[in-house]
Amino acid sequence: MTTQAGTTVPDPHPVRRPAPWVRTRLRASPSAALLMAALAFVTVFLAAAFPRVADRGADAALRDYVEQRGLSATSMQTSSRTRPEDTAGDLDAVQQQLTQRIGRKLPLTEANQAYGARTTGFGNMNNRNYARLSDNASPKLSLVYLHGLADRVTLTEGTWPAAVDVDSGPLPIIVSQRAAETIGIKLGDLVENGADGTGKRLNSVVSGFYKVNDPLDPFWADLNCPARACLELGPMGSNFWKTTGFIDGGSLKELSGWGWTVEDFWRLPIDTASLRADRLDETRSTLSSFLTGPGATELAYATHRSDLHTGSYLSDILTRADERYQASLPLSAIGPAGVAGVAVVVLFLAAALSTDRRTAEIRLLQARGGSRAGVLRRLLGEGAATVLPGAVLGTALALVLLPTPRWEYAVPAGLVAGLIALLAFPARAALLWARPRAAGGRRRLVGELAFLAVTVAAVAEVRRRGVGTGAAGVDPLLVAAPLLLAVTGGLLLARIEPLLVGRLAALAGRGRGLVGFLGLARAARDTSGRRRPSALPLLALLIAVTTTGFGATVLTTVDHSRTRAARITTGGDIGIAIPDYATLPETFTKAAGELPGARASTGVWVEPKSLFIGADKEYTKAILVVAEPNAYAEIARTLGVGEFDPAKLAAAPGGPDSPVPALFSRDLAKRLGAGDPKVRTPNGSELRTTVAGTVAATPALPDPGLPFVVVAAGPAAERMPELKRMNKWLAVGDLDPDQVRTVLREQGLTQPTGIAKLVSDEAAAAGKSTHGLPSGYTVHSSRETAAALADDPLQHAAGRLFWYAAAAGAGFALLAVLLTLFRAAPDRTAVLARLRTMGLRPRQGLALIVTEALPQTLAAAVGGGLVALAAVALLGGAFDISTLVGARVGDALAPALMPVLLPTVGLALLVGLVVVLETLIAGRRQIATELRAGEQQ
Repeated sequence: MTTQAGTTVPDPHPVRRPAPWVRTRLRASPSAALLMAALAFVTVFLAAAFPRVADRGADAALRDYVEQRGLSATSMQTSSRTRPEDTAGDLDAVQQQLTQRIGRKLPLTEANQAYGARTTGFGNMNNRNYARLSDNASPKLSLVYLHGLADRVTLTEGTWPAAVDVDSGPLPIIVSQRAAETIGIKLGDLVENGADGTGKRLNSVVSGFYKVNDPLDPFWADLNCPARACLELGPMGSNFWKTTGFIDGGSLKELSGWGWTVEDFWRLPIDTASLRADRLDETRSTLSSFLTGPGATELAYATHRSDLHTGSYLSDILTRADERYQASLPLSAIGPAGVAGVAVVVLFLAAALSTDRRTAEIRLLQARGGSRAGVLRRLLGEGAATVLPGAVLGTALALVLLPTPRWEYAVPAGLVAGLIALLAFPARAALLWARPRAAGGRRRLVGELAFLAVTVAAVAEVRRRGVGTGAAGVDPLLVAAPLLLAVTGGLLLARIEPLLVGRLAALAGRGRGLVGFLGLARAARDTSGRRRPSALPLLALLIAVTTTGFGATVLTTVDHSRTRAARITTGGDIGIAIPDYATLPETFTKAAGELPGARASTGVWVEPKSLFIGADKEYTKAILVVAEPNAYAEIARTLGVGEFDPAKLAAAPGGPDSPVPALFSRDLAKRLGAGDPKVRTPNGSELRTTVAGTVAATPALPDPGLPFVVVAAGPAAERMPELKRMNKWLAVGDLDPDQVRTVLREQGLTQPTGIAKLVSDEAAAAGKSTHGLPSGYTVHSSRETAAALADDPLQHAAGRLFWYAAAAGAGFALLAVLLTLFRAAPDRTAVLARLRTMGLRPRQGLALIVTEALPQTLAAAVGGGLVALAAVALLGGAFDISTLVGARVGDALAPALMPVLLPTVGLALLVGLVVVLETLIAGRRQIATELRAGEQQ
């Protein structure tokens, strides 16, 4: 107030503005606000992180899968017929046009780009002094102009080829030093290349030799044979050498006039590191446009070449990669779906804890005239101050820590998690305005029955459809079905558990001890004393156990199926194949069979060019398998493939015409009529057989492709001595493949000669890994095969996502237990304080708390394990695990105890440990406070 003199007099009754609600509430309970912000941060971070982890795994798997296909398959190969007026500059201009126009829509890499001109076939080198592998097969030569050749080869002798004009003399070329040594080419040789269609003689002159800097560089994959002389196996023994000669870019006119078919080519590799799984459809569409659509027309117009043609296998590769990714999605999404369910339960449980803690406060506001909308707005503002910063920080952290170009799933997932965290407490508080309902829980029963009906319908639909193709992406019903089963099991268990625990409490009450009775009695009631404790903690634990058990069963089944597929592919734990010219000596089979870990082993003769002659006297191509029956039967039993009784293949000694018992493939069973069927070998000998049984498969032939016949080695060799040989060796047991290779190198090799030696040398020159064995000798190991099948980023991403989800689900389940303990802490503290005054010892107090928490933990663990087994039994047939196995398998998910038992027991022990630690750390302090303050209730 201001006087006439201009002085200010203090107002005796100033108007004081009330303190802001949010600030007051946060200052009143800062710890609760921080905990809620932390919960929102963790929940939103995980919600945003899981899609990012899945996206990164999908991109890595796609890039690895495409990259493994090789440079030629993942490049755009463009070609055009060489024109007489073409120059090296013209090819450079076309290269620039292609790179610019294709690079605008597809990611290209400059590494391994190649362009130039080449002959589409090989011409003759008719010089008499050149090496010939047969009389009528002269060495062959392909001519190539390659831009930037000098950057990748080193001139070892002579000079680079010079440019020549048309009809100015022989065409200068350079060839590989290694090819020259193999074929016998000398520096300065005039190579006779035959004649063109007009009879004009074609000649080239060798101006120099070069050495390829890196012969195994994929750059050379589709450039004929530039590093050496390659062996070509022709029909009827017409084998020959072939190599490549390089010319100068100024000789293109001369080359185009030779009469050979010559084409200009441009290879544009796709940058596999830039491929994205979410843009596969767009990438394939763009590829198709450049291959046969508007893009191809645009390229032809821009380069002024109407015959320009572009080809690529990349579109088919991307289609297969997309099919693999889509097939893995349902299995990958189950874990995150379970985490989402547990997280929602935890948020609701936290909201219930906050509501219980502030019920008196909200009732007071209601009594003082506060409207429902007004109070809820204040609670919403209070939650926004704590939840929104944590949600924003969690989303931002997920985007930063897990970089990926996509955010379409991560940000909405984080937004939904943040909204649930924000609205859970106001929604729970709004129920305080609802009218009290009469006891009986009719509405709850109706809701649970409705949820049960939805679960039954979902499971029935999933079972009806069977194994999904995965072409349409994630099947929500398939992903949600295990979660629905878990929630249904939790609701059912929430009704059963209080009754069982109450019955146990009644039985314990008949004894003399107080701790067991009181703990079980409290476990059967909630904090208000009703005979119906909250179902949320139980639900959180059960969902975590169920989804973890289901996922663990999937991964365990995948491991077992992969091992079985590797064994079947190998023919045992170890399988040896040898080239056609060789046989395995008995000294090797004896030494290998005595290696440590060998349980059963046998040499096998496999004759793929046999003929089966049935009762109808018709001939059928078949494979003859000759093996020692006892060891072979043990191998078949171990693999679970073509099991048989070895006694059925036993035969009495007889002459050449006496039949031997044989196992026939099932596709031959209908032709096993009256009389003895026969098997004719390529040399014309016939082996009479009798039917000892039929089998669907046999270990020596993982994928036979033809009917087969299996006979015992002894009786067959007595009748046909040539069947005593062995070209395969199979074994089961814990064998070291390197030891087997060592024995094979020392005692089992037949050194190749003639053309076989040339083939072996060719394989070694091509860099094919043979572990020091000649070409054609291969030691397969089921252990190495399984490791190769498992070496797939798509499988790793799915397994990694599951274990992340399992850890997150377990963390949320533990948090649910802690929230339950905090919720019951005031009542429990008061009870323990009273009992302490009556002589209850601290150790008994700890036993009381453990007894109170134990029933719900055990019920959730046992119930979750049972629901997980039920989910596998009901839904296992709808999941195709072939993608995760790495091979096509027909195995379906089946209930297994150990994959469910381990996470169940582990989570139960972890929960028990948390209960004990919480009691030891916080319980004593709370009891001491209660005893000092006196009774507060």
